[in-house]
Amino acid sequence: MQGTVDGFTYGLVTPVTAFLMACLGAALGLRCTARSLRTRGASRAGWLALGATSIGSGIWTMHFIAMLGFTVREAPVSYDRPLTFASLAVAVVMVGIGIFLVGYRGATRMALVTGGTITGLGVASMHYLGMAGMNVEGLFQYDTLTVAFSVVIAVVAATASLWAAVSVRGFLPSLGASVVMGVAVSGMHYTGMAALEVHLHPDAVPVPPGESPTSLLLPMMIGPGCFLLLAAVIVMIDPLVVTGASGGAGRLPGHPSGHGGPVASIPAQRRYPPPYESVSRREYRQPRNR
Repeated sequence: MQGTVDGFTYGLVTPVTAFLMACLGAALGLRCTARSLRTRGASRAGWLALGATSIGSGIWTMHFIAMLGFTVREAPVSYDRPLTFASLAVAVVMVGIGIFLVGYRGATRMALVTGGTITGLGVASMHYLGMAGMNVEGLFQYDTLTVAFSVVIAVVAATASLWAAVSVRGFLPSLGASVVMGVAVSGMHYTGMAALEVHLHPDAVPVPPGESPTSLLLPMMIGPGCFLLLAAVIVMIDPLVVTGASGGAGRLPGHPSGHGGPVASIPAQRRYPPPYESVSRREYRQPRNR
C-alpha cells in the first residue's frame, strides 16, 4: 500500500522558516569567508571554520525545520537521533572542505569545481542521510532521475556559493547572494522530497521507538540556532577584537587602513629628528664654526 505523503502539513510556515534559516547560514558563511581573506595564519583558518560551520548548520537546520511539515497520513513518523545528528556532521565537514579549498586556493577553476562538487555532494548526502534516519512502517523509494536532478542542483548551488564567498563584496551583493543560496538549497530539498514514495506494509514489523518530529524541534533550535546567533554576534564585532590582536594584526601588507596590513612602526632608536630640530641645530652651530 502506498502512503499518502504531505510535505506541507503546516502550510507555508515550515518552508518559509526553513528558507530563512538557510539564508541566515549562507549570509554568515559568506561574511566569515570574506573576512578570512583579510587575515593570515590561524586567524584565517578560524574564520573559514566558522563560515563552514555556519553554512552547514544553516542547511541542516533548514532541512529538519522543513521536515517538521512532512507526514505520512497512514503511519506515524519518528527519527533516529544518531543518524539525524550524523547528517549535521556530514554537512559541516563537507562544506568545510569546499570552504577551505577556495579560502586558500582562491576562486580558481580547479578549486571551484573540486570544492563545489565536494560541498554539493555533502549537502545531498546530508539530505538523504537525514531521510535514512526517519522511521516509518514501510519502505522509502526514490525516483532515480529526480534524485540525480537534486544532486545536480546541490553541486551547482555549492559551486556558485563558493564563488560568491570569495568574489562578492559589499552588504547588498552579499545579501543577494545569500538569498540565492537559500533558494537553491530549498529547491534541492523539495526536489529530493518530490522523488520520494512511501510504500506501507500492513504486516510490517513495528519500527523501534525514536525521536518524534516535535521532540526534535527543541535541540534543532537551541543547538544550531544558538550557534548561528553566536556566529552573527562574532561577525558584527571587529575581527581584531575577536582575535585579541593588537593594532593592525590580521591586515594585508601595504595598506595603512583597516583594509590592509599592519603599518610597520619605526623603533625609537631609529627615529630621525624632525626637520625643525635639524635646522635649529645648524643655525646654532654656524656662529661657533666662525
